[in-house]
Amino acid sequence: MSRIGNKPVPIADGAKVVVNGRMIDVEGPKGKDSYEHRSEVAVIVDEDAKTVMVKRHNDDRPSREFHGLTRALIANMIEGVTKGYEKKLEVVGVGYLAAISGDTLQVRAGFANELHLKIPGDLDVTCPDQTHVVVQGCNKQKVGQFAAEVRALRKPEPYKGKGIRYQGEQVKITPGKSATK
Repeated sequence: MSRIGNKPVPIADGAKVVVNGRMIDVEGPKGKDSYEHRSEVAVIVDEDAKTVMVKRHNDDRPSREFHGLTRALIANMIEGVTKGYEKKLEVVGVGYLAAISGDTLQVRAGFANELHLKIPGDLDVTCPDQTHVVVQGCNKQKVGQFAAEVRALRKPEPYKGKGIRYQGEQVKITPGKSATK
């Protein structure tokens, strides 16, 4: 029995949920998002109670698997269009910097050339200063994916900690070979 899937998803103030067949459209002040759910589950919107329920048709394994997943995705969509999602990155290192030029994020991270990463249209990427990047959007997966792509340009190295990291991320610094003497 799925404990997550049985919980109703409350619809926050300002959010509007519409179900057309298998397509779920959620709209709110931060934007809109849509998702096509699987045929193993059914999604019911209760306008009076302001909730969304996910029911499964039977108890086979795929139905049980998609029951909780669909409920969690709908909850994330509602939170995304009302509050939004945000990931903050730090660029650490001498001469390392990030800047935005049009719809491209430019990163200098110790390579011979400058790295360019195209910003998706539904994300809001800002650089408050040259050493910080803020990724915001209403889709949790897209925000996390773009932040991971930026971090992958130059992961933090273990000796001096230089590179791109999430804000607050602890990088384990490895002592060099001279520390053994």
